[in-house]
Amino acid sequence: ICTIAHVTAKKMPTLHRHEEEKFFVNAEGRKEPVPSIHDPPTRELSVVVPSYNEEDRLPLMMDEALDYLEKRQKRDPSFTYEVIVVNDGSKDQTTKVAMEYCKKYGSNKVRVLSLVKNRGKGGAVRMGVFSSRGKKILMADADGATKFADTEKVEEGLKNLQPWPNQMAISCGSRAHLEKDSIAKRSYFRTLLMYGFHFLVWFLCVKEIRDTQCGFKLLTREAALRTFSSLHIERWAFDVELLYIAQRLKIPIAEVAVNWTEIEGSKLVPFWSWLQMGKDLLFIRLRYMTGAWQLETRKCN
Repeated sequence: ICTIAHVTAKKMPTLHRHEEEKFFVNAEGRKEPVPSIHDPPTRELSVVVPSYNEEDRLPLMMDEALDYLEKRQKRDPSFTYEVIVVNDGSKDQTTKVAMEYCKKYGSNKVRVLSLVKNRGKGGAVRMGVFSSRGKKILMADADGATKFADTEKVEEGLKNLQPWPNQMAISCGSRAHLEKDSIAKRSYFRTLLMYGFHFLVWFLCVKEIRDTQCGFKLLTREAALRTFSSLHIERWAFDVELLYIAQRLKIPIAEVAVNWTEIEGSKLVPFWSWLQMGKDLLFIRLRYMTGAWQLETRKCN
């Protein structure tokens, strides 16, 4: 297995953008070049929302997020933000729905980045991160399962990690405190899969974080650049590799309890998705251990 993992590994992920992905459409319908994470930040907070066929669930999340962000900006005019909706090759009206918010709030606050083909959640988040302008970058799921006001909780978690070595730190939202309640609502089979996945994460990759899969994570700009530049996994297990890379780079990580509600419409298929994630976890460990995968910082072209 170790030999197979090494031989089949791509040395580094492809960070190439298609020509269409080098631009976003502004509120007036004109194309503008996307910024780069290598540029100096011009916003306090960037929110990256990966979206695949989310025309139904996205409006609830965007309404809540923008209501919170607008109220916060009114309280503190120095607070600036942007929300980047990354349409990950959707086949529905996700782009159209997101563009309505761009027109309402302006393209300085809401931007829609459309990917030519589906990259997977990790790939979509990376493209959004690499197109962001924020000093801090927040990953947030399109289903709105985490209450957006909990942004302040993960910000506090990040603040408590100071001083940040090389300006790098990560604060992870966590549902671990809700585990007992969630087990009561799950089938025995799904509970078994969940415990098996948690064990593999702990045994192979990440020991310090109980909930690696919550899609509510806040990173400093430098931490986002370093971790996403080295990320290989672009689908469901990308969170685990992200935190594994952070551990190897000795980036401090906080785990913060957040409010979370299960929303219908999950894209995760219980058995096959877990099987794929289990394989990815094993290959993450083996490929880094054998040197097939390296930690490098590169530019997205």
